[in-house]
Amino acid sequence: MKFNKTKFKVLHMGQSTTKHNYSLGGEWIVSSPEKKDLGVLVDNKLNMSRQCTLAARKANRVLGCITKSVTSRLREVILPLYSALVRPHLEYCIQLWGSQYKKDMELLERVQRRAMKMIRGLEHLSYEEDRLRELGLFSLEKRRLWGDLIAASQYLKGPTGKLERDHLQGHVVIG
Repeated sequence: MKFNKTKFKVLHMGQSTTKHNYSLGGEWIVSSPEKKDLGVLVDNKLNMSRQCTLAARKANRVLGCITKSVTSRLREVILPLYSALVRPHLEYCIQLWGSQYKKDMELLERVQRRAMKMIRGLEHLSYEEDRLRELGLFSLEKRRLWGDLIAASQYLKGPTGKLERDHLQGHVVIG
């Protein structure tokens, strides 16, 4: 199998990692402080702030295109466009890069807040308490938590789909 050596990068993780040089087919592979793989930017400290910034920027660009190209501000128009074209950028691989920093989570939430403000008739409502409730939506943070709970439940159920006793060890009860 032939490899495109220019697409390979070495990402040294951690601060005390010995920085070895690696080669492929007699050519040295370049070291890099960050690498994008499958659309997710990972840096050598596993800090996902730049990934959050890139995701928010891309989602904002798509939302801007919707704003400029769609004249209707009805919920029946904006909500499906947001759900299909914008939110996937905010949630793509979120289990991997979901940030632990409040500033990063707020950056992503601002995109959804901006989209929901576009909907005619809801501009006067507060974001999380009233506007999202009116639309039957959740904040992105609650959606991430919900996804995490589903993933944990699937893990505990195991491949059989039944709750595995050896995972519980008497500490967790799921109904």
